[in-house]
Amino acid sequence: MDQELSHQDLWKWNASALAEAVAGGEVGALDVTEAHLARIAAANPEVNAVTNVLADGARAAARDTDRRRAAGEPLGPLAGVPFTVKENIHVAGSATTFGVPRFRGLVPAEDAPPVRRLRRAGAIPVGRTNLPDMTIGGMHTVSTLYGATRNPWDPARTPGGTSGGDGVAVATGMAPLGLGNDSGGSICVPAAFNGVAALKPSYGRFALDHRIGPQDPTLSSQLFPVDAPLARSVADLRLVYEVLAGADPQDPRAVPVPLDGPPPAPGRPVRVGVVTDPGGDGVHPHVRAGVEAAAAALEDAGYAVEETEVPRLGEAVDAYHGLIFTEFALMWPAVRDLLTEESRRHVEYTLQEHPPVDLAEYLRLTGVRLSVQRDWARLFERFPLVLGPVSTEPAPFPDTMHGTAADNARTMAALRLCRANTFVGTPSVTVPVGVADGLPQGVQIIGAMYREDLCLRAAAAIERRRGTFTPVTPAAPAAPVTPP
Repeated sequence: MDQELSHQDLWKWNASALAEAVAGGEVGALDVTEAHLARIAAANPEVNAVTNVLADGARAAARDTDRRRAAGEPLGPLAGVPFTVKENIHVAGSATTFGVPRFRGLVPAEDAPPVRRLRRAGAIPVGRTNLPDMTIGGMHTVSTLYGATRNPWDPARTPGGTSGGDGVAVATGMAPLGLGNDSGGSICVPAAFNGVAALKPSYGRFALDHRIGPQDPTLSSQLFPVDAPLARSVADLRLVYEVLAGADPQDPRAVPVPLDGPPPAPGRPVRVGVVTDPGGDGVHPHVRAGVEAAAAALEDAGYAVEETEVPRLGEAVDAYHGLIFTEFALMWPAVRDLLTEESRRHVEYTLQEHPPVDLAEYLRLTGVRLSVQRDWARLFERFPLVLGPVSTEPAPFPDTMHGTAADNARTMAALRLCRANTFVGTPSVTVPVGVADGLPQGVQIIGAMYREDLCLRAAAAIERRRGTFTPVTPAAPAAPVTPP
């Protein structure tokens, strides 16, 4: 526990410190919950990240935790730790709205697998968080039901998306943990733009269930999305990783892979390939400086750092779009009227840039995925870790992101390394490395399949040398944030 923080500042504590203090009886779980509910009341009006506060349920769970501790009953590793949940992940008794009016009444009876696991570990959901409409409305977090979420560092900038609500909630101290998801940068980008850490797991590492009804999603929606945590420290990510990993009958894709792989060879530094400008398409100087700072931190920690490039980046990104948007084009007529005009514009611009392919091409792209995975596996034989940017541009202004076809293409091209990493299915950890012109700089460390342990270890080495930068007090917006 950080002794410098008082009990009045419980909302500033990291998850690990809170869990230790609750388990030891130093603080009560109800005190922790009340501190975070008060922080939500104070900070959320400025940033509009938390959509629904789960105050009654959180207080009841906290009282039960305190009762169990007083009775000497065993507590989980996250006992009393608050967390937020994105509004496309089921929380029993709370509407999974996807940010649109159509699903305002979709109230699940059961938790999604990661929520269930976090609860069993003692964590307490305190709020739901904002997202773009249906998680398809672009990289800026704005929804029909709840309006726009603001970046706490600069309210004129985007907080990223689609897990922007959780990124902002964690960055501002409304919760030490957030549960979002990622299918091409949706958790890495909000982490980088808000100055927090995030773990995007390997395909099959965490169980998830994104069904709205009984029907299972189509192939690309089975292969690419992962539920994933955000936190303010790498140690907290490791703690949540241990809770969420493992097989689950609700998701047959989840596999019982060991948490840690074989240790690196003794006496030999782990090699890190640095991809400063993925594909050579350009990178902003502040982003480049962040990657260079992270590389220097790893070198200081004893890693062997060397410039490289990931194989077949452009082909991976094109195939990713080909699979997703071929399937998506089939359901677009049914969902387009659920979205705001801004969200529709983003999807339609993307469909223009990446039109659906025919059956023969779609089948070919399924083979391309395995081929690219094979080439990346060879890369990880040489470099067990790859360091690179999350976005090749700093957090943009919302009105420059999807306003025109050119804006939309530029915005999404900045995420090309995230897109390729998602296509392959490998894990990554996003970690902050500094602040430039008032905005946080974040990088990602990518590893081979099921080597989250190596990613987390390297991210912790960077964090020890570069520090942490949150929680932050939100900068006041120019005008009140209200839903449309």
